[in-house]
Amino acid sequence: MFESGSDLTLFDQSIEKPLRCRVQVILPIDRPYDYILPYGPDGKQINLEPGQIVQVPVGRRILPGVVWDGAANEDVPLKKLKEIVSVSEALPLKAELRKFIEWVSTYTLSPQGSVLKMALSVPQALETIVGQKLVRFVEGGEVDSALRITAARKRVIDVVRDSGGWAIGDLAKEAGVSGSVIKGLEQAGFVESYYDVPDFSFPIPDFKVEGPVLSEGQRDAADDLMKRVREHTFSTVLLDGVTGSGKTEVYFEAVEAAIKEGRQVLVLLPEIALSSQWLDRFEQRFGVAPAEWHSELSPALRRKTWRAVSEGKAPVVVGARSALILPYENLGLIIVDEEHEGSFKQEDGVYYHARDMAVVRAKCCSCPVVLASATPALETMVNVQNGRYDRLILPGRHGGAGMPDIELIDLRFDKPERLNTGPGWLSQALRGAIRQTLEAGEQAMLFLNRRGYAPLTLCRTCGHRMQCPHCTAWLVEHRRFTRLQCHHCGFSAALPETCPSCAAEDTLVACGPGVERIVEEATKLFPEANVALMASDTLTSPAATREMVERIQNRDVNLLVGTQVVAKGYHFPYLTLVGVVDADLGLFGGDLRAAERTFQLLHQVAGRAGRAERKGRVLLQTSDPNHPVMQSLKAGDRDKFLELEAETRARGHLPPFGRLAAVIISGPDESELDNFCASLARAIPQIEGAQILGPAPAPLALLRGKFRRRFLIMSKRSIAPQGIAKEWLGRIKPSSRIKVVVDIDPYSFL
Repeated sequence: MFESGSDLTLFDQSIEKPLRCRVQVILPIDRPYDYILPYGPDGKQINLEPGQIVQVPVGRRILPGVVWDGAANEDVPLKKLKEIVSVSEALPLKAELRKFIEWVSTYTLSPQGSVLKMALSVPQALETIVGQKLVRFVEGGEVDSALRITAARKRVIDVVRDSGGWAIGDLAKEAGVSGSVIKGLEQAGFVESYYDVPDFSFPIPDFKVEGPVLSEGQRDAADDLMKRVREHTFSTVLLDGVTGSGKTEVYFEAVEAAIKEGRQVLVLLPEIALSSQWLDRFEQRFGVAPAEWHSELSPALRRKTWRAVSEGKAPVVVGARSALILPYENLGLIIVDEEHEGSFKQEDGVYYHARDMAVVRAKCCSCPVVLASATPALETMVNVQNGRYDRLILPGRHGGAGMPDIELIDLRFDKPERLNTGPGWLSQALRGAIRQTLEAGEQAMLFLNRRGYAPLTLCRTCGHRMQCPHCTAWLVEHRRFTRLQCHHCGFSAALPETCPSCAAEDTLVACGPGVERIVEEATKLFPEANVALMASDTLTSPAATREMVERIQNRDVNLLVGTQVVAKGYHFPYLTLVGVVDADLGLFGGDLRAAERTFQLLHQVAGRAGRAERKGRVLLQTSDPNHPVMQSLKAGDRDKFLELEAETRARGHLPPFGRLAAVIISGPDESELDNFCASLARAIPQIEGAQILGPAPAPLALLRGKFRRRFLIMSKRSIAPQGIAKEWLGRIKPSSRIKVVVDIDPYSFL
């Protein structure tokens, strides 16, 4: 990193007028600041190009920034400007990334500096990489023959002669000498010191490894994707295939084509920390592991990966949504796997949907983007129907495996029987199916998308419900940890022995089932089974996930109980039965996508059954078997469900047939918050083709100690809500205690 000279008087009249440039810093601000270009050792200003990463003074701090496009304002007096402190040795951000940052900022109404901060998320990668100082033996060099080789010096020479470099401290310890002995040998020419600069690169895939033989349909789809990659032009294609149809193997062909073209590949996964099987499949196919990008990486690996990506030394990156904004040197293909997944929507800091932003990033890079799913989002299907996206279809499972049979269990008639210890949650039909599966030597899975033991704990005497003190939410009992926990803010407390309201003893009871309770019931009903729990609470790291997957693959587990993490593309050949404990969970509430999300989740869960030569069977326990979601799942008619869902949304002018923007107002003082919201309500503009609803308390009216209110902007498809929100919210300035967040295209309504 070059540091500007500090002994030069900037305003010396004998030199030319200092040159200036625009720098966008990583602060929540919308525009670049003007700075004076730095001076080199020769006293001359250094010309910087747009995209170069620099360090600049902002107030009393030194922050990273990027030289931005456009000319600085020459009318600003020089005395108001500061000089760039230093220039990073990291490669400049390319024009395509700067354009993408500007687009995301404009679309999401987020400060440009906040979006840039996501791209410069690893400050250590911006620093000069010196490397570790090592010493090594000098073979055949000129040495001081007068130097007496003592026993200590001989031990050092013997250690380093036939080995690689040694850190001075380690060498001294190994040879049993002091550092001065090593220094003397270096002065005499027997050893030399050097810096071992880290290798910021990942191995190139081995194309000698042959992939599986593709079916005719798979081969046609793969050839289409490969052709798109080689054309180096933008296109968006939906890879639409049933669960188990081999979508991954098809897009692996496109990955290989992109690498052979000398371009980088980004694969976005919804649950990167839980994708051990995907990583194993990649390594089997290409002989090497890809670069990973997610929150579990160590600081050193994050630095290495960021630099490798920016220098084009990471051929393939598989990551969570934040990988989308890394500074790729030559991005040639983007794949969004399970594109329908709601976890691609970020709802903190900069609010954006990674699937939609991936399409924009691909357009900026002039490369194809592949959206892969067995249950595509309605927005994606409408884009296909409108001709904006292309579509490739894989209609059957790979290798001739059939789709599982799906049956509905009506809980109104087949009510679960009570156990000796309390209520039961598994119907007689489901119990019998599990028993048959285990007796056949196969594996079964029970699915319930609810963590913990019970979602509610109440007092039988006074009816008091255990609630989070910081959120409008009940505390969930986690019996494994003997704790009550809030799933929104993380608050936890020990389960009290007496009721906090009436002080009655032994009156607190668990209400409703969580997966821990299902494990308890399954263990009692099937004592001979090897039961395991697979949830985000138990899979706390990639290593833990890999271990669990291996246990299931090795058939050390034959009855698996899990939450939605089990629906993420896992392949277990001996898993033939899937039982959904509460198929109605998630169907109701104020979420406009409730039906779609339920269908997608249950379809994905059902897809875990019968993926090999053994026929699969899926049992859905429901209290509303006539619901369109249940009937569509039973019939295996995804397109019919999407048709009905589209009709419902179109009637209400809801996405994707209308536009939404949520405005969330929060603050610590409820009275002050309500007064501000009332002022905003009085300032609501009248716009033809749009309306603003609210204010209303958010479903989570208290979250992490902050009170929350919501407005909702609804507009026709042809009217952008960004302009409405910007003009309306600009009329009234909130106090520093009130936070205003705009969520364009909201996915959560809590």
